[in-house]
Amino acid sequence: MLALFRLVILIAAAGIGPALAQDSSAKAPPTPTPDTDTLDPTPPGSLNPAPLPPLLNPNASTPAKDLFGRKPTPFPGPARSIGSYADGCLAGAVPLPIDGADWQVMRLSRNRNWGNPELVKFIERFAGNAKQVGWNGLLIGDMSQPRGGPMITGHSSHQIGLDSDIWFTPMPDHVQTREEREFTGAVDMVAKDRLDIDPEVWTPGRTALIRAAAADPEVTRIFVNAAIKKALCREAGSDRDWLAKVRPWWGHAEHFHVRIACPADSPDCKPQPPPAASDGCGHELDFWFRQSTLHPAPSPVPLKPGPPLTLAGLPKACKQIVNAP
Repeated sequence: MLALFRLVILIAAAGIGPALAQDSSAKAPPTPTPDTDTLDPTPPGSLNPAPLPPLLNPNASTPAKDLFGRKPTPFPGPARSIGSYADGCLAGAVPLPIDGADWQVMRLSRNRNWGNPELVKFIERFAGNAKQVGWNGLLIGDMSQPRGGPMITGHSSHQIGLDSDIWFTPMPDHVQTREEREFTGAVDMVAKDRLDIDPEVWTPGRTALIRAAAADPEVTRIFVNAAIKKALCREAGSDRDWLAKVRPWWGHAEHFHVRIACPADSPDCKPQPPPAASDGCGHELDFWFRQSTLHPAPSPVPLKPGPPLTLAGLPKACKQIVNAP
């Protein structure tokens, strides 16, 4: 696992493969730091999450994740997504209700079912569309924190309330208990050799589900494991335009990550360039299935982690948002 993470950092440092990045496209700047939650399967939650201790002397060098991770409530006022998906914050966030007719929120202890109202509207809309293609209901993973921003654990994106993880496991036919929501594991869709999907668990219904998400005009990108992208390419048939939105990325074997566009009423939101127009099913996938990618050699040079993101690296408005009571 550590060797894989080192490979990602080397790729980022070299600016190789911009189509790989969660926050870039084929014509975008070099690959940013990867979304490290994709190297960690959906972890169990807690029935009694311990509150984080207060910071004794927060200052300019305090990691922004330690500040935003301690805010249990949203910043009041109109909804605004500020900055980029991996460098920003969120005002006026609203929670997705933990139970809907066609969805249930998982891992409630993480308090990450917050988003821009447009994201909540998308999930409600997509849940209904998924029902129409035969999906029983959505299990919703992480969205954003109450004020967005960096997270203490997991994602480097999900910072402006426009990203949501959705499990490949369908919603059960009952309202889950707290224990089920915290401890039920998501099902890995990828074969052990990571060269393709696991035919014992993957079904065409999951292709229909992702197609339905990609068909929503607000969706700009969907991140999946490369083996799942390969399966989608194989199963798409002649209707292939939607595949351009589906991008391969590390992990994402148990869930897919949906990203929607900057809302019109968030002028400080920084949109991504559109993804390449091709279906992404050609040589673009070769990288992901090389032995050097699947089984990277240990780095000969010890890699030091970069400095943590501080408020100085976020839009100025984020300081007010995180420092407000």
